[in-house]
Amino acid sequence: MPVKTFFIYLVIMAVTTYLIRMIPFTLFRRKIENRRVKAFFDYIPYSVLSAMTFPSILYSTGSMLSAAAGTVVALILSFRGRSLLLVAVGAFAGALSVELLMMFLH
Repeated sequence: MPVKTFFIYLVIMAVTTYLIRMIPFTLFRRKIENRRVKAFFDYIPYSVLSAMTFPSILYSTGSMLSAAAGTVVALILSFRGRSLLLVAVGAFAGALSVELLMMFLH
């Protein structure tokens, strides 16, 4: 990537990030009391992280089927309240087992 392009992207991301953080400060002069507005601002980091991570999950393996299997296993384990380590190992095991199964079927 050319250095000029890199710095253009860097400036765009810096401005975008700065605007997202400054808009609440400029729009709301006093403390936010509304529960829905507070919840909205509380969940923004999680939704942005999810939107950035989820496409990478689907293309993380050689097949979208094995990636989906790993995702389903991770979702099931996480909804059951398992630890992060167990969820990660379960997702890996689910994706690996589907990859091995597809390899033996072909």
